[in-house]
Amino acid sequence: MFKLAVFTDEISQDLDIAIGVAKKYKVEGLEIRSINNKGPHNFTKEEIKVIKSKIQNAGLKVCSIASPFFKCDINNDKECNEHLDILKNCIDLAHTLGTNIVRGFTFWRTGDTDRYFDKIVDKFPKVIDIVKKGKIILGIENEAATFIGSGKYLARFLKEINSEVIKAIWDPANEVHDLTYGESPYPTGYNWVKDRIVHVHIKDAVKVGESGKPESVPVGEGDINYWGQLKALKEDGYNGYISLETHWRKKAKLTEEQVNKPGGSSYSAFAKESSEYCLENIHKIISSIK
Repeated sequence: MFKLAVFTDEISQDLDIAIGVAKKYKVEGLEIRSINNKGPHNFTKEEIKVIKSKIQNAGLKVCSIASPFFKCDINNDKECNEHLDILKNCIDLAHTLGTNIVRGFTFWRTGDTDRYFDKIVDKFPKVIDIVKKGKIILGIENEAATFIGSGKYLARFLKEINSEVIKAIWDPANEVHDLTYGESPYPTGYNWVKDRIVHVHIKDAVKVGESGKPESVPVGEGDINYWGQLKALKEDGYNGYISLETHWRKKAKLTEEQVNKPGGSSYSAFAKESSEYCLENIHKIISSIK
């Protein structure tokens, strides 16, 4: 059976507050993205020591390092090389915090994915060497703002890469947001990647109006059949984490820039009560499939 986790900055930039909510809602794991308005690749050694101590004292686990690796311009060699250093820093953080999963992406989408596909793949041999040396798993997330936003294209990418250290982070809501290549998140998108999943993100979205532009909503109240999705994960033997990445805010609305580059105090504003609401919904869904 899968385990429940939450992005700490989807609750607060204050780790103590995030831990308190996690304990209250019987969350087992924490996903680390930003803390005190700093990204995971920028923490100092002293900050990492404090973070580790607080999480261990709370009896919680770190399920993944939500790095921004390869959320950059594929045509900018300088930026791409800087992101290799980001990856290395996040691998070191993963070792210290006791997880073997670091998240990555496939570059900002600046054109047609089919046209760029070979170039994306060509960027990964060096990445695979770094990941193998670091003895972790790099989970590539389907993200609509990047070249690969759907389950179908993520499956194609992983097949082409053909590496045991590069796997899928499945995010059903990002399939909804991919208006160019997206299909039905569950079961269609899920079925493309279900045999390659190392980690799962949980948020919800609904397409609004004639344009069908997606908007974030509470988990369980959008276009995604989360009852079916979580039941399938259970029946398919997935025993990793499902990690709440709320995005929806009860008293505010995140900008597109905040969604694509999350982190910081403005991102986490009104996040606590919104994530608590979603955690209640998730527990109801989980209870109904047991």
